[in-house]
Amino acid sequence: MSDCIFCRIVAGELPCRKVYEDEDVYAFHDIRPAAPVHFMIIPKRHIASLAEAGPADAAVLGKILALAGRLAREQGLEEGFRTIINTGRIGCQEVYHLHVHILGGPEPLGGMLAKHG
Repeated sequence: MSDCIFCRIVAGELPCRKVYEDEDVYAFHDIRPAAPVHFMIIPKRHIASLAEAGPADAAVLGKILALAGRLAREQGLEEGFRTIINTGRIGCQEVYHLHVHILGGPEPLGGMLAKHG
């Protein structure tokens, strides 16, 4: 989708601080981090939100979750991290391309994430 900012990042049209890429998924740092370490993992194929995902998306969704721990550790989050998937307007989703936030840092995140979307 040409108007989707994440599709444009995957296509190399917009810069990002890439964390990981393979044939199915792309991971990059959030431009408005809500924690000392804050990156997102997305499917390369456009899926608007978790509510739009179906059985055909199970493999890529599993791959994203399976990668989360490894990428978090590689980014220095050995003692834990938080995963967030905002879905739809009420779920505070800002970019309508499914994305999994991975957040963490040296201290517990507490209320720091209350308003992040």
